[in-house]
Amino acid sequence: MLDRLPLPNSLVELDRRHLVHPVSSYRGHEARGVRILTGGKGATVTDAEGRQLIDGFAGLWCVNAGYGQESVVEAAARQMRELPYATGYFDLGAEAPIRLAAALAERAPGDLNHVYFTLGGSDAVDSTIRFIRYYWHARGEPQRDQFISVASGYHGSAGMGAGLTALPLFHEGFGLPYDWQHRIASHALYRNPLAGDPQAVIDASVAELRAKLTEIGPERVAAFYVEPIQGSGGVLVPPLGWIKAMRDTCAEHGVLFVADEVITGFGRTGPLFACEDEGIVPDLMTVAKGLTSGYAPMGAVFMSDAVYDTIADCAGAKAVGHGFTYSAHPVSAAVGLAVLALYEGGLLENGRAMGERLQAGLRGLSDHPLVGDVRGRGMLAAVELVTDKVAKTPLPAELNAATRLFDRAWEQGLVVRAFPQGVFGYAPPLCCTAEEIDAIVDRTRKVLDLTLEDPEISAVLR
Repeated sequence: MLDRLPLPNSLVELDRRHLVHPVSSYRGHEARGVRILTGGKGATVTDAEGRQLIDGFAGLWCVNAGYGQESVVEAAARQMRELPYATGYFDLGAEAPIRLAAALAERAPGDLNHVYFTLGGSDAVDSTIRFIRYYWHARGEPQRDQFISVASGYHGSAGMGAGLTALPLFHEGFGLPYDWQHRIASHALYRNPLAGDPQAVIDASVAELRAKLTEIGPERVAAFYVEPIQGSGGVLVPPLGWIKAMRDTCAEHGVLFVADEVITGFGRTGPLFACEDEGIVPDLMTVAKGLTSGYAPMGAVFMSDAVYDTIADCAGAKAVGHGFTYSAHPVSAAVGLAVLALYEGGLLENGRAMGERLQAGLRGLSDHPLVGDVRGRGMLAAVELVTDKVAKTPLPAELNAATRLFDRAWEQGLVVRAFPQGVFGYAPPLCCTAEEIDAIVDRTRKVLDLTLEDPEISAVLR
């Protein structure tokens, strides 16, 4: 019976038999079994064994406001009672999504005044591809059908965006990328021979983008996609000025510039949107995750006036054939409004202060024998482990670092992202206290110490 709660062991078995987990080794997960979370409050989650852990990754970079925010729960419940669903088709709508779109447009950079709601970040990226194709057809330039992204970037795992994602795992076995999807090198600094001269890094990227445009034919390139900070690639932070230089290069060649702020939006790097860090205005911008703090599924595409007007004028009385059943879902929108109120009621300010504390604390780990690099901005950071600091040698792939490091952090009461190349990723909730930030750093050091004692690690250290 569905109303009977199985015992934890039964849930583990049911999970093993029936639930397909995202981005996982199916057989590996079957062997390991699921870790079941049962509750959350603030920056802390509780598992089925009663263990309390600091969530140093905010779920999946998304629970920016923290767990258990009653105002958000009440907003969702109230909307469910009043109107749980309203379609946006047929010129229908509901108050919450209308108000949320207006609030977001008011706060977005420049003239990003038009908001299309999606279910999350992946379908937001796919939506931009469709809008951009429509835009260029409306401009009488249908040959502009080539798209460029940046190596190590992540733009979701949906049908088309997964090809713009420039991580091999999301291509292998899927026939990706498509032949209209291209990339340039990442700005990653740690192993970059130009890292000592930030302007040289910027100049090299601009030169490579120009060369790629020439190779494809600038008259054929539709858009360039980039994250202000590359998240799933390992929290790769560009030099200041890099994003603006890329934006200016795109504008010079008439190429649409798409800022993917699915991870960086809503206070993650300090301001509401990371584009504010360099004062750029993209042609389109995608958000999700922090938009509802993970309390309900929702993403969004922001369109500039020029993009929206071009599409609208071309379509005229005809419908633009793109839409989702759950676009502008009223419950998700009500959640988004409540979360936005929390951000502006003090969470953004706290996040900026705690972000400085997090960055300083993690930099204090640089003296550890295993730590090769510490990087980040605000409440977004990474610690990269190496076996040789001088040679910057990553942990051997055969050590299965992602699983091993995640398990070790879990045992210390800390949830972090452990990337396969031996990188810890951090994205704590903006509600963290100073004590919780310090605990994240202290528990990380403990994990590093335990890892240093690992015979397989010590055997390859130099």
